[in-house]
Amino acid sequence: MKYFVDRNAAESGYLQLYRQLRKDIVGGILKTGSRLPSKRLLADEIGMSVVTVEHAYAILCDEGYAEARERSGYYVSFRAADCFPVSESAAPVAAAHPHTYDGAFPYGVLARTMRRVMSDYGEALLVKSPNDGCSELRQAVADYLARSRGIRVPSTQVIVGSGAEYLYGLIVQMLGRNRIFAVEDPSYEKIRRVYDANGVICERLRLGADGVRTDELARTRASVLHVTPFHSFPSGITASASKRSEYLRWASQRGGYLVEDDFDSEFTLSTKSEDTLFSLQPDGPVIYLNTFSKTIAPSIRVGYMVLPPNLLEQYHRKVGFYSCPVPVFEQYLLSELLRSGEFERHINRVRRSRRRQQR
Repeated sequence: MKYFVDRNAAESGYLQLYRQLRKDIVGGILKTGSRLPSKRLLADEIGMSVVTVEHAYAILCDEGYAEARERSGYYVSFRAADCFPVSESAAPVAAAHPHTYDGAFPYGVLARTMRRVMSDYGEALLVKSPNDGCSELRQAVADYLARSRGIRVPSTQVIVGSGAEYLYGLIVQMLGRNRIFAVEDPSYEKIRRVYDANGVICERLRLGADGVRTDELARTRASVLHVTPFHSFPSGITASASKRSEYLRWASQRGGYLVEDDFDSEFTLSTKSEDTLFSLQPDGPVIYLNTFSKTIAPSIRVGYMVLPPNLLEQYHRKVGFYSCPVPVFEQYLLSELLRSGEFERHINRVRRSRRRQQR
């Protein structure tokens, strides 16, 4: 073995050990299914207590990199398809097992983070948010999207709002009510109702086995297409790679835009996370949308959109004067959850749990 703990380092011994083990697991040095060194053997090697090793192993288990088997030891359980990568700079904390339904964010982690935000930010919580959202949250979202969804943009392209429905309205005002919008049929009914309420003509395009049918795309008069490429509700349809390319060609040929609603992507059980439309053409015609309502709690009415560079000036000119409707406390809370790695640890726990249920 080759593990070493520096007693003079500022970082705790268990965290140093955790990082070294995680690096070997992700790098394939410790293979899936292989047994990790015994706690006592590893403790003797690094010159630390067995408790230090137990703490490091507990975090690896909590994040899905390893699993404990009764009377047998710890084994590598990590598969690249099972987990989003956790931020390398994050200081991990082993969270208590949630006593709520599958998918609910652990209340203890939320409460602890709330207290830290109150303590660390103090009177900054009373300062009005910038119109596009606090810089801390926008940067945390940009970093998270780069890690998890292959979307690499500066934080200036991230806009924070109070949920997807609010952002739909901003998109209408930004692109103009003279455009015809199209939605999937079937789709989440509120999408169409929000567009109707904002005064635009909204067409329904029938879905095929892998997304909006080609003949429907050809016949529509729309120049804005709202799609949910991954796990569209209520059909459960995921757009194929060829269909995603077809959407992008359609928007380019029409001089139009795609609104990519990615609300269910974090909990995918696919062996590979599907490419987002935005990541396929980062300078193209795609507006990317997501929220925290499903991944954390329905009461967290916070969403965000990522604009392509060519829409930034139009956005600021037409609707950039609106104040951000999200309280700064919630923005700082979300930024801390993203930066600390707690958000991705929760996603990994849920994905791992759902995979077990399918076995």
